[in-house]
Amino acid sequence: MAGTAKPYGTGDGTSPGEAVFVPAQDNGGEEDAGYLLSMVSHGATQGSELLVLDARDMTRIAPVEMPQRVPAGVHGSWVPDQQG
Repeated sequence: MAGTAKPYGTGDGTSPGEAVFVPAQDNGGEEDAGYLLSMVSHGATQGSELLVLDARDMTRIAPVEMPQRVPAGVHGSWVPDQQG
């Protein structure tokens, strides 16, 4: 919805990183159809997870637990495979 904001909390003692937008393969022409990926550090356990959210409504799709802590400040990009 244009002009609205919806906060998303990752919980006490956590630190989310900068989110990366990944467009959906079949977006139907919708600009916001896709996913937000963010690394979240868990201070208490020193663990990390990759958080996957639906970009349209910030619904949590999946947390992916990392086998070890991912340092804060790690940046990445989403680059689709080349078709051919």
